[in-house]
Amino acid sequence: MKSAVVVFPGSNCDRDCKVAIERSTGAQVDLIWHAETELPQGIDLIVLPGGFAYGDYLRCGAMAAHSPVMGAVKAAADRGVAVVGICNGFQVLCEAGMLPGALLRNASLKYVCKPVMLEVANAQTRFTAGYQDRREVKMTVGNGEGNYYADEATLDRVEGEGQVVFRYRDNPNGSARDIAGVVNARGNVLGMMPHPDRAFEPELGSSDGALLFQSVLKSA
Repeated sequence: MKSAVVVFPGSNCDRDCKVAIERSTGAQVDLIWHAETELPQGIDLIVLPGGFAYGDYLRCGAMAAHSPVMGAVKAAADRGVAVVGICNGFQVLCEAGMLPGALLRNASLKYVCKPVMLEVANAQTRFTAGYQDRREVKMTVGNGEGNYYADEATLDRVEGEGQVVFRYRDNPNGSARDIAGVVNARGNVLGMMPHPDRAFEPELGSSDGALLFQSVLKSA
């Protein structure tokens, strides 16, 4: 199995994602610079990591969404390849139009960094099948603009169609309807603010994030 982690200028969780995937699944992981126009052949998973991306001072993910590599990411997603955007990666996916909604400044107007408990709202996706009957998992957030927003009609639609994958138990940033992660209508693109890459071994305080990577690569 093969995975690619996209590296934008400013990304600081790219190596975290690479190590988390390798240790959780044994998959080969390539780091791909954002200026590339092609991805490795036979890719099973593409990850847009957390941290920062160039142009975040305008609006998080606004410029990164137009990086050359995003054309290849969109094409792969259209073929059904799994794509995960974590934190800043979630912001990039929304800016690129690959997921509904947007990420706004936290309701507190402060940066939030702490462990959070999440409800697995939909365990029937390729990203969450490994959680089976588990309905609560622990990961970590670290963001200043993690406040998920969409209009009421969009929120009703994504909830009604099972696109809400994770919810906060104790919402740290004001996200609409406690939403922490959503998938696209096809079910192969996931965006989430919590970091599974910071929760893949017990020594990190939780190994729950490992199940996400294991689930998606097993489904491939």
